[in-house]
Amino acid sequence: MTTRTILAAAALALVPALASAECGWEKRINANTCGEGQTFDTATGTCVDQSTS
Repeated sequence: MTTRTILAAAALALVPALASAECGWEKRINANTCGEGQTFDTATGTCVDQSTS
């Protein structure tokens, strides 16, 4: 095998691992993580207090 073939195979083997690792880097918030009396605001991507009107 040539060096080029070995490097190409290594790069192809690492691509899925790097793509799946990226998902855990950022914190994801959804409606299930909001506390009591809060709701998820999709516009801002955060939990906000529910209005009592």
